[in-house]
Amino acid sequence: MDFRHLVSSSDALASITADALVVVVPGESVDTSLDAAIRTLIDDAAAHGDFRFKAGRTLYLHRPVGVKAARLVVVAAGGESIKAFKAALSHALAALKNLGAKHVAVVLAGDAQVGAAHAEALAGAAADATYVYRHTKPSALPAPAMARFSLVCAKAQVRAVQQGLSRGRAIALGVQLARELGNRPGNHCTPTALADQAKKLGRDHTLKVEVLDRKAIDKLGMGAFAAVAQGSAESPRFIVVRYQGAAKTQAPIVLVGKGITFDSGGISIKPAGEMDEMKFDMGGAASVLGTLRAVAELKPKVNVVGIIAACENMPSGSALKPGDVITSLSGQTIEVLNTDAEGRLVLCDALTYAERFEPAVVVDMATLTGACVVALGHHNSGLFTADDALADELLAAGRNALDTCWRMPLEEEYDEALKSNFADMANVGPRAGGAITAAMFLRRFTAKYRWAHLDIAGTAWKSGAAKGGTGRPVPLLTHFVLSHAGWGIPLSSRRRR
Repeated sequence: MDFRHLVSSSDALASITADALVVVVPGESVDTSLDAAIRTLIDDAAAHGDFRFKAGRTLYLHRPVGVKAARLVVVAAGGESIKAFKAALSHALAALKNLGAKHVAVVLAGDAQVGAAHAEALAGAAADATYVYRHTKPSALPAPAMARFSLVCAKAQVRAVQQGLSRGRAIALGVQLARELGNRPGNHCTPTALADQAKKLGRDHTLKVEVLDRKAIDKLGMGAFAAVAQGSAESPRFIVVRYQGAAKTQAPIVLVGKGITFDSGGISIKPAGEMDEMKFDMGGAASVLGTLRAVAELKPKVNVVGIIAACENMPSGSALKPGDVITSLSGQTIEVLNTDAEGRLVLCDALTYAERFEPAVVVDMATLTGACVVALGHHNSGLFTADDALADELLAAGRNALDTCWRMPLEEEYDEALKSNFADMANVGPRAGGAITAAMFLRRFTAKYRWAHLDIAGTAWKSGAAKGGTGRPVPLLTHFVLSHAGWGIPLSSRRRR
């Protein structure tokens, strides 16, 4: 996709040459500074009940009188926020998706000046509207014709808009990679295939990639990760991807992703209904690769390490059993009460491995618990950390990226639920507070660095008619990385409680 700025005044929109002109109306009336021709068309449609100034309502006109663009889409945003602007664009681009428009020009009506955030939102909405999965579906419809998007701005805003478009395009490419990997079925996106994708990313963007096989994993002593993988015929892969944008002496940001390419639940097998969606259980791994893709495009002066523990969780004669006691890379022993709580087992060894990089901060992300979905639904990812400053950074990054998270408790009292008579800890506690006890389990392996956990079980994919990966939390993570490079939001203090 091609994203550009287009300098124009609000009273010269009718003369813009494009296949489609999208006018986003944030208020409850037509802006009087708009071209008379466009204003007349909107007023007439509103007078006849064909358009209302209510969020999401759209008006489509073909060959509108007095407008040079062949197609005019007017969409009500219902407010002036960036979130409202992006949602309005999604409605407008949906109206154009199956038409022949190749070049779409977008204008924000009203007094507000468009800036970098609007530009980034346009790139995200455009990427979402034009994505088509076809890896295992050759009969998929052709991609929408829309390929060029221009954001109309004042001359004074050109630099900000260009920066926003560049950032938005990079994030969109990262989101697309994460969505694509998530959407691929388990027999296509195996641990080996995921490692191959990491190697390709490394070749394309000069990233250093290291992949460890089952023998190397065993040699390192990753007993928890190896135990989850032992029930599958697919060999596990431990993947490390490094981006170096700063001096080698600068401590890196480490991103750790759960990469269960298919989760049957193991011996504690899941119900059959919707088990197909467990191909999305590698959403954390996909978001690590997607974020590195975005970061490699933008080239900020920061170091980033991505760690992925990839395997299948399957039932078999060699599979991990309830009641087994395993030894993690940290040396701590774990009583496995439920083999379907496998994500924390692969993550705990990856979090211990992260120590060797002497990180500035570690953030892990995982489709970890159904309990988090019950608590937060599908709008916010769950954020867990005892570090107030780090929580503030991630919450701000999520707001700026329109990829929000919500902070959950992490008090010591919850740790009592993980006590075991036969090991240093159990891998699950009672049902109540399940997302919190899962985070408390991970916390036991993070004492040597600043750490946060994102539970993305409710946000990494959608079910139903719109079933598919979302690419979240790539936008949040990219903004977080950029903030540490001095881009966007300022860094919070390094205080820790």
